[in-house]
Amino acid sequence: MTIGEIIRQGFHYARTCKSLWLFGFFVGIANGGSSGGGNGGGGNAGGGAGSAGFLGLSGTSIALIVAAVVLAVVVAFVMHFISEGALIEGIVRARQGGTMTTREGFREGWKHWGVLVRIALLYFGVFFLSLALLAVPCAIAIRAVGWIGGVALGVPALFIAVPWLITLHLVQAFAARIAVLENRHALDAIAKSRLFLHGRLRHGLRLIVASFAGTIGIVVVGLVAIVPVALVLVALIPALSFSVVLVIGCVVLLPAICVWTAIAGTFRSSIWTIGYVTQVEA
Repeated sequence: MTIGEIIRQGFHYARTCKSLWLFGFFVGIANGGSSGGGNGGGGNAGGGAGSAGFLGLSGTSIALIVAAVVLAVVVAFVMHFISEGALIEGIVRARQGGTMTTREGFREGWKHWGVLVRIALLYFGVFFLSLALLAVPCAIAIRAVGWIGGVALGVPALFIAVPWLITLHLVQAFAARIAVLENRHALDAIAKSRLFLHGRLRHGLRLIVASFAGTIGIVVVGLVAIVPVALVLVALIPALSFSVVLVIGCVVLLPAICVWTAIAGTFRSSIWTIGYVTQVEA
């Protein structure tokens, strides 16, 4: 399959498999978004306000907020891997002419989320260990002989790191499909993924390009649709109040952004599933 054919198939399933959009949303926010926050420190305004907590909140309120945040992170973590399994199963079923309901997606994803977590943990463990093994000699060389030594080791390390890290990514992506579709354990799926990748490195690189190019296309289309609406809402602020415009923006834009994220996540997952299944069927 050419890159264009892979992208077209990915868009087709991302657009038509609406029952998978919930799972695509959780995959999309994990792969394409970032979340973070910072807390600024604050001192006591006075001795009489000692019972007031951060930003005037009581200790109980802060504890509830922290618990809610931790719970949300745990739910998002579990849902990401449930969604990965559901998308893999759902796209394969769609390619066979079937459909998958959201309830069936939860059931299928729940069966496989544990093995997907283990594959991801093994992948990240090897990823960061590889970075450390490549970076430590460069850091030692910089301390010993200066930047010249660091560059002398860094350039070869870069040429080693790029293909190796790409290979790790390909192994992890295919291992996830093997684990779900063939009901294999993590190490077994990784071992078969390494064998599957042998002689298919070029195919894997095509999938990387297709995923990146297609995602850029989705981002551009989303921006073209959303930015004009956002500008109109900003222009309405002088006529309306900011709070009213904010509510309108949430009602109008938030669903569109969620659908946009869901399509992007479904697309990216489908690219790798299509890439694996077509090779197995060939």
